[in-house]
Amino acid sequence: MESCRSSFSLTSSNGAAVRAESSHRLAGEVHVIIGPMFAGKTTALLRRIKSESNSGRNVVMIKSSKDTRYAIDSVVTHDGAKFPCWALPDLSCFRKKFGEDAYNELDVIGVDEAQFFDDLYDFCCNVADKDGKIIVVAGLDGDYLRRSFGSVLDVIPLADTVTKLTARCELCGKRAFFTLRKTEETRTELIAGADVYMPVCRHHYANGQEVIQSSKNVMGSPTIRIGSNLEARTSLN
Repeated sequence: MESCRSSFSLTSSNGAAVRAESSHRLAGEVHVIIGPMFAGKTTALLRRIKSESNSGRNVVMIKSSKDTRYAIDSVVTHDGAKFPCWALPDLSCFRKKFGEDAYNELDVIGVDEAQFFDDLYDFCCNVADKDGKIIVVAGLDGDYLRRSFGSVLDVIPLADTVTKLTARCELCGKRAFFTLRKTEETRTELIAGADVYMPVCRHHYANGQEVIQSSKNVMGSPTIRIGSNLEARTSLN
């Protein structure tokens, strides 16, 4: 990537002209892809990274080492598409592990499951503002309680673009904006798939939370069959 150079003149206290020159890299970019589970965030990220690679840019993918659902050294979509990646506990170690020379040649960095990286904000600042690279971040904007998840929302003020994806509500087929957890587990970080989570619309998120709570009180069951309970509830109304 070429450097941009600019120069300017200053006048010292004794009247002598002083020539100063500054240099900096071209500015980078930050792009954020957010949405509930099963909205196609990883698919959109892979599409962007593959497009950049096909355009001749040097690309790399990073994901959290916490996510071992489908593969250890690959980013994998829910429908099975794969792309090799670096699985890391944090982003601050990437540059050293990747190698300084190789890092300097990079143009585009993709980060999947970004909500698991506590140092996401600082990494995006350094990559885009200081190193002049493009970074594309994909992650959940909210947890199963619809609260901010990790540092993803902190990056939005840095972003050139923000894409909010939606899924399809499993209970009615309408647009799903939220992720409903089907178990009584209360840990924020519970990495799982369709056995634990489902995308839902606003109506069924509210009803689903109510059904889960009432089912806990009546049955004490650790796992609730949301679909059947909601259907039964609807038939009684």
